[in-house]
Amino acid sequence: MSILVAIWEFFATYIMQKAPYMVGFLTLLGYCLMGKKWYDTLAGTLKAIIGMLILNAGSGGLVSTFRPILAGLKDRFNLTACVIDPYYGQNAVTDGVEAVFGKGFSGAMTLLFIAFIVNILLVRFNKITKCRTLFTTGHVQVQQAATAYWLIMFALPSLLSNDVALMIVMAVILGAYWAVGSNLTVKPMQELTEGAGFAIAHQQMFGIRLAYFLADKFFGTNGGKKDKEIKKVGEMEMPGFFSIFNENMVCTAILMTIFFGVIMAVIGKPFFVEAGATKDTELFGFYIFNTSLQFAVYLAILQLGVRTFVTELTASFQGIADKLLPSSVPGVDCAVCYGFGDANAVTFGFLAGLTGQIIAIIALIFMGSPTIIICGFVPVFFDNATIGLVANEKGGLKACIILPFLSGLIQVFGAAFIAGWVGMASYGGYLGMFDWDTVWPMFTVIMKFLGYAGVAIVVIILLAIPQIEYRMDKEGYFLITEDYDAYAELKKKA
Repeated sequence: MSILVAIWEFFATYIMQKAPYMVGFLTLLGYCLMGKKWYDTLAGTLKAIIGMLILNAGSGGLVSTFRPILAGLKDRFNLTACVIDPYYGQNAVTDGVEAVFGKGFSGAMTLLFIAFIVNILLVRFNKITKCRTLFTTGHVQVQQAATAYWLIMFALPSLLSNDVALMIVMAVILGAYWAVGSNLTVKPMQELTEGAGFAIAHQQMFGIRLAYFLADKFFGTNGGKKDKEIKKVGEMEMPGFFSIFNENMVCTAILMTIFFGVIMAVIGKPFFVEAGATKDTELFGFYIFNTSLQFAVYLAILQLGVRTFVTELTASFQGIADKLLPSSVPGVDCAVCYGFGDANAVTFGFLAGLTGQIIAIIALIFMGSPTIIICGFVPVFFDNATIGLVANEKGGLKACIILPFLSGLIQVFGAAFIAGWVGMASYGGYLGMFDWDTVWPMFTVIMKFLGYAGVAIVVIILLAIPQIEYRMDKEGYFLITEDYDAYAELKKKA
C-alpha cells in the first residue's frame, strides 16, 4: 500500500502539477496505446515536453517582464489593492484559508485530484454527458482548485464540519466546470485551427465561447455581413509606413514601446533602479525600449513552443481517444492557439483589454470602491489576447478591439465584487480571469443564497450546457473532433 501511495504522491507532485510533464505523460500514454515503436514514442514524448517547456519560458518571460511595471504603478500612486493574477490568488488562499475557514491548503490539492476524476468520468461516458475534452493544464487546475476551495466554503459554511461531503460537492462542481468549460471551446478552436484537434483548458473558457458567439452575431456572417465585408486585423491595408504593422514582431514591438513607454516614464527611473531592474548609470530610455522589445521576443518563443508540441500531443491523443476516451480531444493552455489565426490579433486584443481594465480601475477609484483592483499580466494578456484572436476570426478588427475591451471592464468590476465579498481581497489577490469574474461569482451567489438547492442548480446548469449544444448540431457535434474535414464538408452543404 505504501508503494502505491508513494507512486501517487510522485504523480501528483511531478506530473499533474507540472503542465509539461502532464502533456508528456499523455503523449507517452497515447503512443503506447497506438503501439508505436519505442524510439518514436521516446522522441514524441520528449518533443511534447520540450515544446511545453519552451511555451512556459515564453509565458514566464511575459509575466516577469510585466510585473515590475505593475509594482511600479502600485508604488507610484500609493495604491494598496487586490492584484488579479492566478498566482496572487493562489497565494491569497494559502495565506488566508486557515485563518478564515480553519482548513489547510492541502484540501485544495485533494479537491484537484477528485475533480480530475470527475472530469475523466464525464469524458469517458461522453455519449451520455456529451463532454469531449480532458483538462490537462495542471498549473491552471491548481490555481482553480485553490480559488474554488475558498468560494465554495464561503458559500456553504454548513459543509465545513463534514470533510467528505465538502469534497464531494466541490469536486462535482469543479470537475463539471473543467469538462463543460473546455468542451465549449471545441468548436471555436477547431474552426480557428482548421481541425488541429485540441480545445482550451484555461481560465476564460466561457469567455472564449461568448466571444465566438458575439463576434459572429454582431460583427460576422450571422449578423448579416458577407465574408468579404469582414476585415480582419491581418487584412487591413495600412497606408504608407503603417504597413509595417502587418509584421507581427514589428507590430508588437512598436505598440508595446509606445504604450509601456508612457507608463514606465510616469512611474519614473528611481523606482526601477531601487527594484534592481536597471542601474542608475543606464540610460532610462534604452531600458524602456529594451523592456518593450522583450514582449515581442517572448511572444515568438510562445509560438515556437506551440509548433513544437501540438503535433505530437494531438497525434498521440488519438491513441487515448481510440482506446480510453472515444471522441475526445485534449484541453490545453490558451497560449497554444496563438500559433494559429492572425498573430497581430493577439496584440490588439491584449491592448484593448488592458485599456478596458485601466478605465475600470480609474472608475473604481472615483466611485470610492472598498476594493481597488491592480491588474495582473496573466488575466490582462492571456484572457484578452485569446478573446481577441477568436473575435477577429469570426468578426474582424472591430470585434477584436471591442470584445476584449469589454472583457477588461468585466475582469476588474467582477473581481472587485467577488474578491471583496468573499474576503480574498484582504489577502492581496484573486484569480481574476474572465470565467472567475463572471461564471464563478454567479455560482457563488446561487449557492450562498439557495444552499444545497443552489448546488443542484449549478450542477444542472453545467451538465445541461453540452446537452443543449449537442441538440443544436447532432450530426456535426462529435464529427468535429473525429473527422474535421468531413465536418467542414457537412457545413458547406448546410
